[in-house]
Amino acid sequence: QVQLVESGGGLVQPGGSLRLSCAASGSAFSINAMGWYRQAPGKQRELVATITNGGSTNYADSAKGRFTISRDNAKNTMYLQMSSLKPEDTAVYYCNADIKRLSLVYNYWGQGTQVTVSS
Repeated sequence: QVQLVESGGGLVQPGGSLRLSCAASGSAFSINAMGWYRQAPGKQRELVATITNGGSTNYADSAKGRFTISRDNAKNTMYLQMSSLKPEDTAVYYCNADIKRLSLVYNYWGQGTQVTVSS
């Protein structure tokens, strides 16, 4: 079995920064594309950013210029560096990954980490 575990969330003031991490653990797997999603109270889950195993990235308009997605393939870990945070960035942030095991690709979600932007 493979697990995705997020960390790095918390309370930050408007204009501040946070760095989220997502670590994949398990055995006999490889990771294809990964991404960050978020869900604010009363709203649908939405894409924040994605990154391929080759490092190509894609961002939601709300994240462009403020967030940076990256990954360390040797550590099976993905990051989201968030800066110039706004109250509307408040949400539970989820890690998502397409993981290949035994020649099949499965989609996994992490448990989420809360990000609260408030003064």
